[in-house]
Amino acid sequence: AMRYLVDRFGLTENFLILAAAYAIVMILSASYIRPPRKGEIPMLLEEVLEEEIRKDGEKTAQAKGLTRKEAMHTWKWYVLWWIFFTNITCGIGLLAVASPMAQEIIGMSATEAASLVGIIGIVNGAGRILWASVSDWIGRGVTYMIFFAFEVFAFYALAHVSDALLFEILVLAVISCYGCMPAFLSDLFGVKQLASIHGSILTAWGMAGVAGPLLLSFMKETTGGYGATLYLFSAMLAVAFVLSAILAWKGRK
Repeated sequence: AMRYLVDRFGLTENFLILAAAYAIVMILSASYIRPPRKGEIPMLLEEVLEEEIRKDGEKTAQAKGLTRKEAMHTWKWYVLWWIFFTNITCGIGLLAVASPMAQEIIGMSATEAASLVGIIGIVNGAGRILWASVSDWIGRGVTYMIFFAFEVFAFYALAHVSDALLFEILVLAVISCYGCMPAFLSDLFGVKQLASIHGSILTAWGMAGVAGPLLLSFMKETTGGYGATLYLFSAMLAVAFVLSAILAWKGRK
């Protein structure tokens, strides 16, 4: 759609049209959402939450319900921030160069590369639903360990791949590895100020949105290719895997 708008109306007009469309969708969506009124939450759900608190014990964050300030004074918040920053930096970095990599290294046409970028958006949204559901069964820490273990391999492999199908599979699989952070935060810090805690963690997303493309562009100009950056991302993800393992181990303990 963006390619069509750019070709038909121009780059500036493309962003103006998208801004108007996004504004309409967001305003309509925001007008529909509201907090539940007293008595609207089924008693059965409240009883389930109370039972979970009794079952987990008073030492859990669910029972305590940490505030944002309290959460930010724990080491787990900083570990989660770095995990989130790493995952987004590598993901956005890959997204920024998916089209040029597909054309320069794999030999795709501009239309094929643009189609791949469009599919990336669909897979990213579907991955968030899929992995969030899976994490309910296997745990958030284990889910992130799976993310990073695969991504270490995927980014290393992307530095060598030349087959179009394998390139597409690796890119789409990497882009699907998102969606568990809010649930992870609620597991560790409770839901008392979950929105505020999540907002503080999202600063990692903002910084990663700048760091990923800038780092990749700098490395591309310095080394003349994408391989060095992909190796660097693979190493960063290996560190994130270790941190995820620590969180998973501490969670079980």
